[in-house]
Amino acid sequence: MTQNQPPPFPSLVPESAPFSSEQRAWLDGFFAGMISLDGAGVTALSPEQSAALMPRLPQQGAPGGDHDGDDGEAPWHDQTLPMAERMRLAEGRPLRRRMMAAMAQQDCGQCGYNCQDYSDAIFRRREERLNLCVPGGKETARMLKTLYQELESGEAKNSSAAVASAAAPAVASAPSAPGCSRDAPAEATFLKRTRLNRPGSEKETWHIEIDLAESGIDYAVGDSFGIFPTNDPALADAVIRALQAPPDFPIGGRTLRDVLTDGVSLSPAPDMLFQLISYLTGGARRQKAKACAAGEDPDGDAATLDVLAALEKFPGVRPDPEAFIESLDPLQPRLYSIASSPKVDPRRVALTVDAVRYRINGRGRLGVASTFFADRVVPGQKLKIYVQRTQNFGLPADPAVPIIMVGPGTGIAPFRAFLHERMATKAPGRNWLFFGHQRSNYDFFYQDEFSAMKATGVLTRLSLAWSRDGKEKFYVQDRMREVGRDLWAWVADGAHVYVCGDAKRMAKDVERALVDIVAQFGARTTDEAIAFVADLRKRGRYQQDVY
Repeated sequence: MTQNQPPPFPSLVPESAPFSSEQRAWLDGFFAGMISLDGAGVTALSPEQSAALMPRLPQQGAPGGDHDGDDGEAPWHDQTLPMAERMRLAEGRPLRRRMMAAMAQQDCGQCGYNCQDYSDAIFRRREERLNLCVPGGKETARMLKTLYQELESGEAKNSSAAVASAAAPAVASAPSAPGCSRDAPAEATFLKRTRLNRPGSEKETWHIEIDLAESGIDYAVGDSFGIFPTNDPALADAVIRALQAPPDFPIGGRTLRDVLTDGVSLSPAPDMLFQLISYLTGGARRQKAKACAAGEDPDGDAATLDVLAALEKFPGVRPDPEAFIESLDPLQPRLYSIASSPKVDPRRVALTVDAVRYRINGRGRLGVASTFFADRVVPGQKLKIYVQRTQNFGLPADPAVPIIMVGPGTGIAPFRAFLHERMATKAPGRNWLFFGHQRSNYDFFYQDEFSAMKATGVLTRLSLAWSRDGKEKFYVQDRMREVGRDLWAWVADGAHVYVCGDAKRMAKDVERALVDIVAQFGARTTDEAIAFVADLRKRGRYQQDVY
């Protein structure tokens, strides 16, 4: 039915219910679908309705709720939307909601919050740090700074509500137990790393194992693992040379080298560094530094500037080491999907990590945490760690429910955990795994494990896709379409679908393939298939762990 047509059944949601007309229409369709005879459980929505309603229904009484006139929807809550589009969708909304739109929309927990809670904490002045969004980077920090100026100047819409919120006393939160948040990390011991790619691969991927026995923490499959890495010491030394400062220069009771190694981020170069440089130079160079500090790109190289490159861009500028450190962002923890089950060994956690290495202008650049695991940490070394609890990425409560897992590359990590859990608990539900990478001879992670699971029946189906084995690139979404009839049969039988990996390309391509499969084999129009997948998501039957 179209948005303007009444539903072809009596309304099941009373007019007095606290929902908008669009939300009431969706709920009518949802409940009618649940009791319909065709078993579909879905009433078709237009794409516009799907986009508007998929993010969330109003959460009455939640922190930062609808008292300020907001309708509770978040159409910008999509990792693939660029910042400009997210801010356009949030235009006219209360300031706290526009702050949410400025986040990276991944709900990754690296900031210690989800996106909505982080924005609410900033809005209510319970969180002063505007640069905690790791995936959003400088783009998010800049937008939050601009929006925060509205809060401070009182020019925001609904300013009376903002003032009231700001004046309200902050609620002290109970201290977290060690290992349960980034603000209270625990200590664990690094055990070992094992290369997952065979010689000849173009990738470098590691299986990491960490001992939790003395940490006092536990975890569940679907959770993420937070690690506090250190910077490459060689990069810290190069920065010290560029500053022409002594490595043992005292910074807050520590040495400059120590702080550069484990206290501050050395990539990307923050705006505050360019602002500092602008104070120390003049003429055209000052104007260029000011432009960089404002987020402009005068030389077309802004995306490549880490801290060392920023110093090299302005040779001869020698900031005071203490002022220099104050201009840098703190080194943030990194999160990884857990690749093991505590049902197998509660004292040990496993991760699957791609080492990130690339070159810019002849200099090697390194992913901080990934090469920390690949190169710098040694067996027996103590690590600062924590567990980020999953909110919406876990196995079905009923172990008999079938599951479909789509995880190319390092996206395999949580599904290895799922399968280990189902095997350990002897869950009767069927398991279907889609895995893909570049080449079958070099990049088939955990091949022996999955082959054994297939042989014993734990893994009901294993569908593989190799993008570089043939003349044409072939991905997991292509394999899904090949077996679309069977995949639809699993979904129609109640299977939960899980996707882990790249948000901007793979996850969207997989969702599009699922919509096409539902349309083709479920005998639905495209709009009906979109609504069906949206309903799977709302009921927790379509879950994503994407980044």
